[in-house]
Amino acid sequence: MVELKTDTSIDAMYEAGQVVGRALTAVRKASDVGVSLLELDEVAHDVLREAGATSPFLGYRPSFAPTAFPAVLCASVNDAIVHGIPTRHKLRDGDLVSMDFGAELGGWVGDSALSFTVGTPRPADVRLIETAERALAAGIAAAVVGNRIGDIAHAIGTVCRQGGYGIPDGFGGHGIGRRMHEDPGVPNEGRPGRGMKLRPGMVLAIEPMLIGGGTDGYHADADGWTLRTNDGSRAAHAEHTVAITETGPRILTARTD
Repeated sequence: MVELKTDTSIDAMYEAGQVVGRALTAVRKASDVGVSLLELDEVAHDVLREAGATSPFLGYRPSFAPTAFPAVLCASVNDAIVHGIPTRHKLRDGDLVSMDFGAELGGWVGDSALSFTVGTPRPADVRLIETAERALAAGIAAAVVGNRIGDIAHAIGTVCRQGGYGIPDGFGGHGIGRRMHEDPGVPNEGRPGRGMKLRPGMVLAIEPMLIGGGTDGYHADADGWTLRTNDGSRAAHAEHTVAITETGPRILTARTD
């Protein structure tokens, strides 16, 4: 069932989304050669504490997971697509990092992700990240009243495929509100004009994930969480929490960086 949010609820979700934005900005600024993923998780955790917010990631255990997620930040490096668990791994020059973060404030949740490079960027990584951001922008632009979920999926998938990139099947965006994952699902590829019609008050986490090598295959690490590309190529992830309103899409997790 899809819960339609009131304007007041969307404003409250914006406040949660701003915590997410501040945390991701802080993590990006702290990311440098020699910094560990655990240190970055602590940077994100500090932002939560300062805001009086909590983490919807920490302790989360969906049906596919063998254990509860042990951190507040998903940190995926190079060939890791999503759900990377922060470890003592220290960032190296040229690493491509995807950070996914959520915050719960006042009973409402925000969720966002971004990818960036550390140190000297590879041109191929820059193009991959830019395409992920363009795919996200295309998906958001399609998130208007009267369109359908398939229109968002088609917009994202078109940008990804035209760029020559793969799309991990079965992983995409989702509804969000009181819980991190709500109905409806938002695929990263699909047919326009299909699926649920978009109505004012719907709030979606739109999140393209791209595989640099152009294939769609992926597998899970032994930790049961981290998803990696089968071909060993690098991946990128971009996400915003977006409200469907009468005046157009409203990005609730916009960052000032």
